[in-house]
This record gives sequence, structure tokens and C-alpha cells, in this order.
Amino acid sequence: MDIHFTLNGEPVRWEVAPGETLLEALRAHSFYGVKDGCSTGDCGACAVIVDGNPRNSCVMFAFQVQGRTVLTIEGIGNPDKLHPIQQAFLDLGAAQCGYCTPGMIVTAKALLDRVPDPTPDQIREALSSTLCRCTGYVKPAEAVMQAAKVLKGDGHGAKNPR
Repeated sequence: MDIHFTLNGEPVRWEVAPGETLLEALRAHSFYGVKDGCSTGDCGACAVIVDGNPRNSCVMFAFQVQGRTVLTIEGIGNPDKLHPIQQAFLDLGAAQCGYCTPGMIVTAKALLDRVPDPTPDQIREALSSTLCRCTGYVKPAEAVMQAAKVLKGDGHGAKNPR
């Protein structure tokens, strides 16, 4: 079946199988930042933003994005100009092994788009949708707080503690 949707700001048309997940379709089209961690919607490594809301792409059929807007980690910043969330994760050492990092960044972006000045509790709640075995969530939460400041114009970027 053909689906038409907006992906990372660009209109796309893809042929997808009826039972194909959005995760499978994205990876088939070389969007490898979307990770396959559990295939059950529990780990958040496959998180994308659909119409402004974080969604686990492993439990969403590809045809469900017909006419919708999807944002993946590949659509957030680029190697030449990182998004403030990406820069804060880098500067504060918020990524350990990196497997969950795209999901955390996507989830953090959705949060900051909705709540420009989140509380620490709101940040922890948002990040809790992504399982991480390395960081303990302290540094990712600090990175989201720093990114919020930068996006509001209150911060000048994180300082690398190393």
C-alpha cells in the first residue's frame, strides 16, 4: 500500500506492507537512528515524534502515519549544527553506550516543544519512557535542563566537565 506523509520536514511517498511497523519501514529507508531495542514498545529506543507526540515506532503500523508528520533523530539537528539538546547531551556526557540516546533526544525534544521550561520531575517523567542501563538518567536530565535554558536564551551552552 502507498502512504504519503511528512518525514523530517519533507513530503514522502512509501510503499509499505500491511503489517509493516513504522520502525521496519524507517529502517528499510535507511533511517538507522531509530533503534530496534525490544519490538514491544517497552524500551523507547525506537521513539519518533508523530504530530508532536513521542511514539514508539515498533508498535505503530507504518500505514498509521498516512497524512501525518513524523520526526526522527535524523531530522533533529545535523553534524554541522547540532540541536541544543544534542549539544547538551554531548557536552555533559549524557550518552554512554549511545543505544538509547536517539530515543531520549527525540523524547526530550517533544517535551521541550510542549513545555519550554520543564520541571525536573517533568524531565524525569519524560525520560523514563526510554530505558537506559548506562547513565542512571542524571546526566540526560541535566542535558535536557541545559537545552531548555539554551532554547529560551538563558544559557550559553553546556560546559564539558572533562
